Amino acid sequence: MDIDSDEKNRWRETARVWWRDTNAAAAFLTRVPFFIRDESSPRPLASVMRVFPLVGAGIGMAMGGVLLVASWLSIGPTTAAILAVGAGMLITGGLHEDGLADLADGFGGGRDRADKLRIMRDSRIGSFGVLALIVVIGLKVSALSELDSPWAALFALVGASALSRSVIPVAMRLLRPARADGLGHGSGTPKLVDVQIAVLLGAALALPVGFDAWFAGVVASALIGYSMIRLARRQIGGHTGDVLGALQAATETAFLVTTAAVFS
Repeated sequence: MDIDSDEKNRWRETARVWWRDTNAAAAFLTRVPFFIRDESSPRPLASVMRVFPLVGAGIGMAMGGVLLVASWLSIGPTTAAILAVGAGMLITGGLHEDGLADLADGFGGGRDRADKLRIMRDSRIGSFGVLALIVVIGLKVSALSELDSPWAALFALVGASALSRSVIPVAMRLLRPARADGLGHGSGTPKLVDVQIAVLLGAALALPVGFDAWFAGVVASALIGYSMIRLARRQIGGHTGDVLGALQAATETAFLVTTAAVFS
């Protein structure tokens, strides 16, 4: 009886820790008000990144739900895709799109490392940022509208949202912070085991899209992610919050575009 009781207590504690981490990750990644970070026992953001794919899957499911409802209302595929992508930005507060725009402005317009970092910290958006947003959002909408059913789009959104958020801890493990302050520096460095858990969770949650699309999407996301990590290292010598946001947006887009190509 004592052994069974100890085992149950361990399972309860494990479930409590995972729920606490998921709640903290959702409070950071979304603007949903009922997720509140537990300040009584604060943990570095890097410590909860293993559950980023779980939160991503939830975001993707909400986006897919909007698309399904739009389809049931006989709204056209392009308009339904726009509504779904817009819902995702509403849920996250445009967190990743903001990073993408800042990175494009900094890398595109900065003369040297210091100038790039200065531009990326500027809250104003420039021409490079606008163009990057147009291209990425346009690709997402186009890819979703080309899928042959709203259910296929839902599975693609869940997979893309989960897998793309598993890339964030990978980048934080491979790159050092580019600044001595800010989100990238304050978040810490995730442990290798947490990175591995995040990657496995992201890959597993993307599987329902179908093996062919899953394999192609994983390869495309890995190539885009690797390229952006190398680019960040070369341009500014590490990562910032903007780099991580742009990385998520780019790998999510790569997965959706590849999935649409396979289904076509």
